[in-house]
Amino acid sequence: MSLAGKSFVTIDDFSNGEILGIFALADEMAADMSAQYGLCRGKIMASLFFEPSTRTRLSFEAAMHRLGGSVITASEVGASSFAKGESIADTARIVGSYADIIVIRHPWEGAAKVVADYAGVPVINAGDGGHQHPTQTLLDLYTIIKERQTIRGLKIALWGDLKYGRTTHSLIFALARFGADILFCPSPGLEVPEHIIDKLVTEYGGEVERVGTSPEARKSPFPVDAIYTTPNSPHQLAMMPDVSAQVELSKGVDALYVTRPQKERFSAAEKSEDIKAKYPVVDKKLLQDRAFRRTIVMHPLPRVDELAYELDADERSMYFKQAARGVPVRMALLAALLGVKQVQVPDVESPPPVHYPVYRRDITPLCPNPRCVSVQPTETKYLRPEFKIVKTRPITLRCVYCEHGFEPKFVASADWHEHKQETKKYHSAASHWAKDIRPENLIIFESEEQAQALGFKPSHFARGEK
Repeated sequence: MSLAGKSFVTIDDFSNGEILGIFALADEMAADMSAQYGLCRGKIMASLFFEPSTRTRLSFEAAMHRLGGSVITASEVGASSFAKGESIADTARIVGSYADIIVIRHPWEGAAKVVADYAGVPVINAGDGGHQHPTQTLLDLYTIIKERQTIRGLKIALWGDLKYGRTTHSLIFALARFGADILFCPSPGLEVPEHIIDKLVTEYGGEVERVGTSPEARKSPFPVDAIYTTPNSPHQLAMMPDVSAQVELSKGVDALYVTRPQKERFSAAEKSEDIKAKYPVVDKKLLQDRAFRRTIVMHPLPRVDELAYELDADERSMYFKQAARGVPVRMALLAALLGVKQVQVPDVESPPPVHYPVYRRDITPLCPNPRCVSVQPTETKYLRPEFKIVKTRPITLRCVYCEHGFEPKFVASADWHEHKQETKKYHSAASHWAKDIRPENLIIFESEEQAQALGFKPSHFARGEK
């Protein structure tokens, strides 16, 4: 199967079979690295890294060099035309005319999608703010399969900063797709965002049970906050969540995925807190617990203080292997997207893509996420906010760029009765009336003032249910 010309912006861009096909190609390349030289002779990769990076950038550049291709780079916003106010779309068009493929890391969530929309060549997301890091997820999955031979039925614990950790966000969706159960073990205040949980349950099935509310649970050295149980699992969560957490732990954890606090994305209030005091450390003492006897320890790196150096010599530690495996995995990805290698896609089950109606109007709210590319001043000149309508009860929108979800407050129908001015009404989005508006007629307002300025009058349901 050819993946030539595709972009890889989120983990959803590849099916399970395509991911396994990339892994098979990575195995082939890893078996004889020198034989791959020349596959990409004459091809140019643009390496655009506008946030700090060591492993991701160097492994991509090493991968392209090992394939015999060339690399051009830009690494600082201040040294690029972004500093002059150039839009991402214009940069994408220009770089796309210089290179055959683009790898981009950017602090704005959704920036990689904009580049993919405008570049005209394949684009790989190497991390966009706190949104996703899909190629890290590939080598995370590759490592789990190498060490455990499967993902289905495994119990994977995610530890640390689950709020801003983009590696965990894309990994959560991938693990659910491949049939793993997930234990969420966040540092206090850095729990998984609700829009991630909503998408997880809505699109991949299964259920999420909140746990860890009792004093006993809070004292535990392994702070389980929530458990995701895949629909493939033969059991259901217990009615008593804390008991359920202990039952899950007693069965053993197959992999522990540790992340550092993403301080560069903290709010001012979060930066002022003593993170180290409440950020639990993974060390030998923790791994002596019987639940971790066979647990492999993973980390996307770099680490700060959340992972003890004493674990480096432990045979369960996989983080340096993870990083090394990034080269063959990214070689396989580059070769596939550039069309110099075919991918043998196995016939495996993969959740079907969910197609939502899209909200795209001149009257539209802005994405409430301040890190979203669609609200940045240089991008609002040409980017129109666009949202998927993922729920109607209550009406819930999801930004197509950063995937943050939110519930609007006021709505109207473009099909008001007989198009008479007196029937041009707006309603509370929480009213029963709102759910009856067809997606193609839906109009969303950020405020009552906006609705009234556009000639709409409040209905009996503008203040909610009556």
